[in-house]
Amino acid sequence: MTIIFFILILVSLIIVHEFGHFIIAKAFGIRVDEFGIFFPPRIFAIKWGETEYSLNWLPFGGFVRIFGEDGEELEQEPAQQPLDETNVSRAGSAPASFAAVSKWKQAAVIVAGIIFNLLFAWVLLTAGYMYGIPTSANHEGVGTVQHVQATIVGILPGSPADKAGLEAGDTIESVITGNAQLQANADAEQVQDFIAAHQNESIGFTVERYGKQVNAIARPVAGLASDKKVVGIELGDVGILKLPLPLALVQGALLGKEITVSTAEGLATFFAEIFHGTADFGSVSGPIGIVSAGGTAVQEGFIATIILTSLISINLAIINLIPIPGLDGGRLLFIVIEAITKKPISKRISLSLTIIGFSLLILLMLVVSYHDIVHLVHPTAM
Repeated sequence: MTIIFFILILVSLIIVHEFGHFIIAKAFGIRVDEFGIFFPPRIFAIKWGETEYSLNWLPFGGFVRIFGEDGEELEQEPAQQPLDETNVSRAGSAPASFAAVSKWKQAAVIVAGIIFNLLFAWVLLTAGYMYGIPTSANHEGVGTVQHVQATIVGILPGSPADKAGLEAGDTIESVITGNAQLQANADAEQVQDFIAAHQNESIGFTVERYGKQVNAIARPVAGLASDKKVVGIELGDVGILKLPLPLALVQGALLGKEITVSTAEGLATFFAEIFHGTADFGSVSGPIGIVSAGGTAVQEGFIATIILTSLISINLAIINLIPIPGLDGGRLLFIVIEAITKKPISKRISLSLTIIGFSLLILLMLVVSYHDIVHLVHPTAM
């Protein structure tokens, strides 16, 4: 049930993106022939006004089919008045055609989907901060972090802590050995010092995880990350940042900007590694991995779902900005070229490049999905 719920969230992200294209096209008087969720073959469609709304089988995104986007010519009707140069921007193009409007309007329609995804992430993060988001005590934005606790912020794979079942996000309630116990409400530095002082003993941890107490025992081992014996946890002081609407809007924008920049840098590095043949496909997730992570996030609660959905929305925006034919960035590149050359790109060339670009994207998606499946079947294989 949680996975189904998260699939509905993914569909909402697609709707938000395509609605950006749709509403701006409508605002400019451009005819929209179809608003599609996923890609054909079609499951079913309904028509409302001039637009068909369809649900399709291939869950790789969505689309808005805009009249004139591929340079369609005006279909003359018997009662139609002759067009003159005041209401036609290119020979054979109608005022309701994408090809008939100025280049800046065309660019606005294409970029709108990306902007709507970024705005949607901002809205989600704002809602998250109004509810309360776990935040580092060293937070440098607006507001004050409350209820700070020592928290596990990272787990070293294969470490004693990992094998004991500790997880990132667990808040430390108590730490104990056979003859010593850490004081209550200790901060992250005190927990680290306690573990360092009992390197040759088994250490018991009581942590809080989503409102429940979890007990685990881990014994420090050498050779993991330093010259000391460690249990394999990274600790930080984390509390809850809860803000009123005006401050939540500001902090949501700040976090959204931070996520956008780091995501763009990460994707740039990943694609550069693809060209150099060094890319780790196991480090990224395709549809299967996203749905799996989403199902887990939904189980973890409202904030985990909000954060993951925001991340996906920002990723969707940035990926679509890449200038590859088949993505919004590719269409935007064509528009820029046409604006500079003052000539339309050949329909045959644009279609061929779009098919090539889309095929490469599908291939990449299949490769990433393969790694998703391997990771699900053999979690330690990646």
